[in-house]
Amino acid sequence: MTTPSGTISAEELTVWRAMLRAQVQISRRLQADLLADHDLALGSYDVLMHLGESPDGRLRMNDLADRVLLSRSGLTRLVDRLQREGLVVRESCASDARGLFAVLTPRGRDRLEEAGPTYERGVREYVLTRLDEDDLRMLARVLTKLVDRPRLDRPAVSRRSA
Repeated sequence: MTTPSGTISAEELTVWRAMLRAQVQISRRLQADLLADHDLALGSYDVLMHLGESPDGRLRMNDLADRVLLSRSGLTRLVDRLQREGLVVRESCASDARGLFAVLTPRGRDRLEEAGPTYERGVREYVLTRLDEDDLRMLARVLTKLVDRPRLDRPAVSRRSA
C-alpha cells in the first residue's frame, strides 16, 4: 500500500478520508445529543469532563487546553462562556502569578453528572456497539501509533502560556 515518498495512493487517501469522516460524524452526533438534552456543546462537556476527572476539579489552563485539543485562545473563550454560566471559575496560581486554574463549580459538577449518561450512551451507540472486541483492540493499537508521537525531523513548536 506504500507509494513513493510524497505520494498518497488512492487506497491510502480513502482510509484517511474515512477516518476524518468518522470523527466528524461521531462528534456531530454527540454534539446534537448533548445540545438537545442538556443545552451543552460537546466542547463544553469535554472541558467539564476533564475538570471533573482532575484532583479538586481544577486544572491549569495550559494543561486543560492540551487535554481538550483547543488553542489557548479558544479555551479562554470557552472558559469565559462556562464561567458566565456558573459552571467554571478561574483561580490564580499561587506558585506562578501568570498562571490560572480553571475550577469546576458545584453547578458545573451537577451539569456534568446530568450530561454524562447522554455522552456515554452516544459513545456506546455511535462507536462501541459497532465494534467487536478484536476491532476495539485493533483500533486502540492504531490510534496509539498516531497520537502524540513527535516528529524527529521537525523542531518542537513552542507554546505560549495561557
